[in-house]
Amino acid sequence: MTIEIGGQSIGNGRRPLIIAELSGNHRGTFEEAIEIVRVAASNGADAVKLQTYTPGTLTIDSARPEFVIHDAGSPWDGRRLWDLYAEAYTPWEWHEPIFRAARAEGLACISTVYDLSSLEFLLPLNPDAIKIASFEVVHIPLIKAAARSGKPLLLSTGMAEVTEIDEAVAAMRDNGCERFVLLKCTSAYPSKESDAHVSTMRDMGHRYGCEVGLSDHSLRPYAAYAATALGASVIEKHVTRARAHGGPDAAFSIEPDELRTLIEGCALVHASCGSVQYGPQPAEESSLKERCSIYVVRPVKKGESFTPENIRIIRPASGLAPKYYAMVLGKTCTRDIKEEVPMSWDLISQQS
Repeated sequence: MTIEIGGQSIGNGRRPLIIAELSGNHRGTFEEAIEIVRVAASNGADAVKLQTYTPGTLTIDSARPEFVIHDAGSPWDGRRLWDLYAEAYTPWEWHEPIFRAARAEGLACISTVYDLSSLEFLLPLNPDAIKIASFEVVHIPLIKAAARSGKPLLLSTGMAEVTEIDEAVAAMRDNGCERFVLLKCTSAYPSKESDAHVSTMRDMGHRYGCEVGLSDHSLRPYAAYAATALGASVIEKHVTRARAHGGPDAAFSIEPDELRTLIEGCALVHASCGSVQYGPQPAEESSLKERCSIYVVRPVKKGESFTPENIRIIRPASGLAPKYYAMVLGKTCTRDIKEEVPMSWDLISQQS
């Protein structure tokens, strides 16, 4: 089934759709959110993505230990979930004007939903696709409701066991959604290339018979390049105008020049993969004449035999093909010839 996001068909050998994730990089300022949208467009992104939640839709205002992040490798270590989400969320009243600005720039508009209320809020804004985050891959009621929306779904699979992906895919299909993309994701912030295991993406495509892509939290483009080479339909990256500005997601967000490098690189990798191709391509036609062939390299008199001393296989390709070399050896010459003459059948006596 063909999937279109913002009027752009994905999959079927096309280059990947590049999504710029805004997340909390607006740092609570609407004007900054609009600037990131413009940066995404001017540097070649195809879509911009928001996150639709409030602190109250994701968690409760609690200081109990389980509501505090305990991860020394995380940029959010020691923070209460409520406080983090209060800082990072995109106010719901911003969604419509951000979507309007993005569409004016030619970008598709996507958002991640986290509960039924955020889904209900988002749908009237007519998003081009709906994202389900890795942490919600087990939120089957949400996945079922999103599937019934009729929108294309992007489902991140960070941390997910095969059985959990099985359940999520079944929830989508059982509720009428076949237009979905499974995204390989490593839920570490930032993540390392050695943790990407992008080959899993291709396995998911075979296992579930669907389009696949990558949601990447690394700071370099290599995982995205690998995913492109393996057939990714979608690449998602967090984008900021400058990591030095700070913000809850700055540590794993890429800057404008890095976004452009990633997009240009993905396009080149995709072009390099091409299709199965044998025989000379148009760009190679002029090189054919530089192949090797059989040449007479010393003078030969009429009636003399061709030997390893007077014929050789050398470049260019003006003489007989090298595969005839053994056939020519020992044959006699039909006329006097000088050196530097390409071998041809009329020089070979058929009486030899």
